[in-house]
Amino acid sequence: MKLIDCIDTQAARLAQAGLFFGHGTTNAFDEAAWLALWRLGLPLDALDEHEERELTGAESAAITALVDERISTRKPAAYLTGEAWLQGVPFTIDERAIVPRSFIAELIADASIDPWLNPASRRVLDLCTGNGSLAVLAAMAWPDVAVDALDLSVDALAVATLNVERHDLTSRIRLLQGDGLAGAEGPYDLILCNPPYVNSASMAALPAEYLAEPELALAGGRDGMDFIRELLRAAPAALNDDGVLVLEIGNERQHFEAAFPTLEVVWMDTSSGADQVLLVTKENLL
Repeated sequence: MKLIDCIDTQAARLAQAGLFFGHGTTNAFDEAAWLALWRLGLPLDALDEHEERELTGAESAAITALVDERISTRKPAAYLTGEAWLQGVPFTIDERAIVPRSFIAELIADASIDPWLNPASRRVLDLCTGNGSLAVLAAMAWPDVAVDALDLSVDALAVATLNVERHDLTSRIRLLQGDGLAGAEGPYDLILCNPPYVNSASMAALPAEYLAEPELALAGGRDGMDFIRELLRAAPAALNDDGVLVLEIGNERQHFEAAFPTLEVVWMDTSSGADQVLLVTKENLL
């Protein structure tokens, strides 16, 4: 069997199983390709180059077994492979931390945040860092800054440590443990935050793939704003005078605007539209 035919077969199985895709892929074919290429030890962007490859019986069986595991456990594929990619950068991941998928990564990569930064900016905080992916991307994008990566979860910070070491950034990224900004050591020029923001009704309806992730990284209370309320209250003291906060809120814009009706923010354009990530200055927070 050729690799492309194997992927087509496995994609059909994934689709028929009614799985949810949203942890690195958006459809059954891409998920099947990811699992197959990973199992074969091939680059995840090399399908075109290898699609006509004839698989051995053992290779086909190994891919089938991995897809079996994806279907039976309903765990995100990233937890099965131990790796996730964000803006083309690979990150180690396991069930101690949420699978990285923040739209803030796009804004770092395309320099959308840069015009809001003082050219002399030197300190960045990645709050709710999880596996450390945004901290790593920030350190790569802004080589003159020092990054603090903070999380409440000791388990998540253990995964973040693996990624900071993986990308040889131990001299520029400092890992901190604490509850929100109470654990920070500011002031900062920029705070990046992809916090728990899923409202309670949405939490109750989450697919199994999301329930495989740490609830601490997802649940934001009745309206999803529990963590964010405290963050916005404490943020001015953690920011330099011209500092800015970049905050991801997912599908909770309606709840955000209901909770903070007078707060002036800038909605940032991402691949999912202009209602997932916002930017707010210290001046407006005050």
